[in-house]
Parts: sequence; C-alpha cells; structure tokens
Amino acid sequence: MAKSVLLISRQAPWAGIGAAEAVDIALAAGAFDLPLSILFMDDGVLQLLEQQQPQVLEQKDLTANLQALPMFGIEQLYVAKQCLTERGLADSPLAMPAERVDDQAIQHLIRQYDYVMTL
Repeated sequence: MAKSVLLISRQAPWAGIGAAEAVDIALAAGAFDLPLSILFMDDGVLQLLEQQQPQVLEQKDLTANLQALPMFGIEQLYVAKQCLTERGLADSPLAMPAERVDDQAIQHLIRQYDYVMTL
C-alpha cells in the first residue's frame, strides 16, 4: 500500500517557484495514484484566492493547475484559518474548495500522514 503524503505549500504564487513546484508534485503524485493532500499555510494561502493576475508580474497562472487537482485524485485540500485571518482573508471566497482548519486540526493532519513535505 502506498504511503500517504501531506504537502504543505507555504509560498505565495508569485514569490518564486515554490508554489508551482508544490502543484507540480501534487499532479505527479496524482498521476501515479499516490495518496496526497495539500495544506496551504502562511503566504501559500494566497494561491487559493480568486482572480489572480500573474501576468502583471510575468508569472505563470497556477489557477488552471490547481483546478486540475481533482482530476488527478487530489481532493483533500486544507487551508490554515489563522493564516487567512492574519492576511485579512478570513471571509474571502477561495478559487478552490478547501477545508479551513485551525491549529489543532493542523497538528492532527500532520500526525495522520506517513510523510510531510514542505515547500
């Protein structure tokens, strides 16, 4: 049986290649039917905002790749409530359905996966 992986994405979509690499890893894992979930924390929560405008910064738009995650079997998406609140986004709509989790739930998530990767 495949080991489960929790991928923690902490980078804003325009702050380098970390966000894009996290999505690429998730899509690759999904292509091989590896059980993987994603937790968006810190500036990584910004990846889930609607109406990204990456062309202004000459960056690639990650929205289409994020929306492809369910087609690759990646359906467990989580976002840290505290990180949304700290950025004034607690009530903002998200481009992807993600379960908003508090610090206690995050600790539980980390314990339930075999591997945790942070980008």
